[in-house]
Amino acid sequence: MLKRFVVVVSAVVALALAGHQLIPALGGFTPVMESLLPWIGLTVPLLLVAAALTRSTPAVVAALVPGVVWAVMFGSTVLRSSPGGPHDLAVGTVNVGVTNGSSGEAVRAIAEDLDLLAAQELTPGGPAAKQLNKMFPHHYPVGTVGLWSRHPISETRPLDVGMGWPRALRAVVTTPKGKVTVYVMHLASARPGHTASRDASLAAARRLIDADDSKRILLLGDLNTATTDRGMRGLTPPLSDAQSVAGEGFGFTWPAEFPITRPDHILFKGMTATSAGVAPATGSDHRAAIASLRF
Repeated sequence: MLKRFVVVVSAVVALALAGHQLIPALGGFTPVMESLLPWIGLTVPLLLVAAALTRSTPAVVAALVPGVVWAVMFGSTVLRSSPGGPHDLAVGTVNVGVTNGSSGEAVRAIAEDLDLLAAQELTPGGPAAKQLNKMFPHHYPVGTVGLWSRHPISETRPLDVGMGWPRALRAVVTTPKGKVTVYVMHLASARPGHTASRDASLAAARRLIDADDSKRILLLGDLNTATTDRGMRGLTPPLSDAQSVAGEGFGFTWPAEFPITRPDHILFKGMTATSAGVAPATGSDHRAAIASLRF
């Protein structure tokens, strides 16, 4: 009985890993499962222990199969190191937390070495905005999202990504090396069984990117979509993910105490990512995503 259990569960785990994109959305449950996809690998040691108890070689081989699949899918992520080298722009994005009374302290620590910082869940005129206004000469807030920059900002406009009110923005930042079109977005939330609004806002974001012929584009924000969520196929490509290209490890950002997924992203095109990672954000339930880019 235990041998059969090991073989069946091993097959299910391997198929879920390798074929997750072929599984129907099931009303939004599958994308949420995909958000936790790397963690499915934790079943492999348990299966190996159970297989060892059976003293069955076929059971051990079966238990190894999902481990091999996991290694093929995520081994390069675990082993990847940042390419490093000189950069022209250091950027970051952070959901400061709408109820975070320490948001000013959080953004101060994150933004100290950055050229651009995008923030979400801002309180207009709150501690995070006040702190960032002191640190950066240029800024453009729109409701609960905003962009702060050491370089001039122009061509600004608020954006509605399908939620009925502006929770995103577009701006052009003029750096010494050239212009970069920057989008800051906080997309709709995704919950088990309730991803329709998030999916609609993802589609709206893709339409904006497709319609933009800028040479260099940055998309910063809380997209409420994990790197392994099928929804990211709508944005990567045409954009590249800084963490996937130049970060060490998975770069999980949520929840802050013990991150298990990555809804916060730095996506780009027309540039090269030289490093990427995460930074703590005092009082927020998110960690910040940061990256360095070369023109």
